[in-house]
Amino acid sequence: MLREQAYLADEGLATACFLALRMGRPLFLEGEAGVGKTELAKTLAAVLGAPLIRLQCYEGLDASQALYDWDFARQLLHLKAAEAAGITDAARLEGELYDRRFLIARPLLAALETQPSVLLVDEIDRGDDEFEAFLLEILSDYTISVPELGTIRADRPPVVILTSNRTREVHDALKRRCIYHWLEHPSFEREVAILTRRVPGCAEDLAAQVATAAGRLRAADLVKPPGIAETLDWAEALLTLGARDLDPSLAAATLGAVLKHREDQVVALKDGLLAHGRRG
Repeated sequence: MLREQAYLADEGLATACFLALRMGRPLFLEGEAGVGKTELAKTLAAVLGAPLIRLQCYEGLDASQALYDWDFARQLLHLKAAEAAGITDAARLEGELYDRRFLIARPLLAALETQPSVLLVDEIDRGDDEFEAFLLEILSDYTISVPELGTIRADRPPVVILTSNRTREVHDALKRRCIYHWLEHPSFEREVAILTRRVPGCAEDLAAQVATAAGRLRAADLVKPPGIAETLDWAEALLTLGARDLDPSLAAATLGAVLKHREDQVVALKDGLLAHGRRG
């Protein structure tokens, strides 16, 4: 099913996905940036015919930004409308102000209220320890307590995908709740297959040359080695220029599609990492 959506997973990753779905457990994907973690969540959503709800983690992310917030502007308008209508019952007004219609669902609440859904908690390693503990509590029973409304429980828990680039270690307590899988960069053969499948018009010979060059770049001492996302961009850039082969001049001209740090570009050009050739 993943292959039908043009996502070429190996047996280990496909098995991890299958187990997570059948066992009702979150899937924890760890690996370097650009190896296809976020793309897998998008593909699973397409496979399941469910909306993808994404929570992008960052330092300082707190519960209110991930759970819900009250729409203060609409509440104020409601108060003004009630005042204009001569409504003075304070208890009634307070009850109306904290009605569900004034609640803004952030990603976690939206995922619990949407059935079915796929919840992507992206780059959990960028969040704080406190947010990890909070997320663990949510994933334990898929309920959220809103003091003014009560407990909101998911009738059908969302499919949960957590990703980490391993910029820091994520606590074992969170990992233990999940099916864990480490994503490697694809093998040469798999990367060639991905390029020919995902980039329209990319011939196998050009894909092989791009995959070979990408392999050399990953083996070098670079600040940010290219992931599959970058090699896809590189192949598309080459095709946009009408390339049939990855000759050194075209490789150098399109280097910004695959390497995003000046230091890495200097190393690639100086060490001859873009030389023409193919492997396999």
